[in-house]
Amino acid sequence: MPSLLHRLSTPATASIRRWVIGAFPRGESGINYDHPLGDPGWFGPDSATWQVHAELPGMLAGGLCALMLQTLHPLALAGVYDHSNFRDDLVGRLRRTTAFVAGTSYAPSGEVEALVAKVKRIHVQVRGHTPDGQAYAADDPALLTWVHVTEAYGFLQGYRRYCRDASPAFADQYYNEYRRVAEALGARDVPASEAAVTAYFAAQQPQLRFDARSREVLGVLSGIRLPVPMAGLSRDLFLGAGAALLPDWADAMLERTPLQRMQAAASARMLASMAPLFRRALTDGTAPRAYARMGVTKDASRHR
Repeated sequence: MPSLLHRLSTPATASIRRWVIGAFPRGESGINYDHPLGDPGWFGPDSATWQVHAELPGMLAGGLCALMLQTLHPLALAGVYDHSNFRDDLVGRLRRTTAFVAGTSYAPSGEVEALVAKVKRIHVQVRGHTPDGQAYAADDPALLTWVHVTEAYGFLQGYRRYCRDASPAFADQYYNEYRRVAEALGARDVPASEAAVTAYFAAQQPQLRFDARSREVLGVLSGIRLPVPMAGLSRDLFLGAGAALLPDWADAMLERTPLQRMQAAASARMLASMAPLFRRALTDGTAPRAYARMGVTKDASRHR
């Protein structure tokens, strides 16, 4: 039966592989994930971080969920709105963010430190004022914490919804581990457990808002077209699956309609059914290479 399943799924996995490589070309970061042997980077094969970030469907949907959440914070949004070319090169921005997450998750320690230093240099240059006169800076510890928490929340929920089970203890381990990247960038008071993340979101809600800038950024996101076959269908699938991960309070704040919620639920079901195909299609990406660098396989480490 396994061999029959493999034969039946081969055309689908081949298509998925072409889609992923078309959307996120390999080798552009210049990072060597294969050496030095035995270097675990900042997390290592027994970490929850390596397990969560190895599941591409959950990461893509979770990252889009995080972007939706980030549009609700006027100061965090201002840095993107004023200093980013997201209107003209949203695909490039998503690819750079994906490369940073992959690098800080799986690269050897020296590469991770270089990536963090590079982003910190960029952040120093991003500062200004919102239309109502509030000052913002990309290296503000509070804003760094917001961006990190939305991403970690999205990644974990994507993993849970579309890929693997995640117990409360596993979730706490993930949040506690992954905050290392945020703290290296300058974030402070980063939530280190699932309960702390829930409390953090509750504390942030009074300063969040959905305004014209939020709508514009979401409008650009809803029109993104990756250079892949069936670009519109792919976009709608992952955007819907990302929206399905939103907390109830954010779903309401973003003024999502009943029809949008129904479409998101349908996308979520479809992506969950496709996750095993993604896993079979992507056996040589950054995560498998990092596990091989440590002399273990992903599944062996997961069940250790």
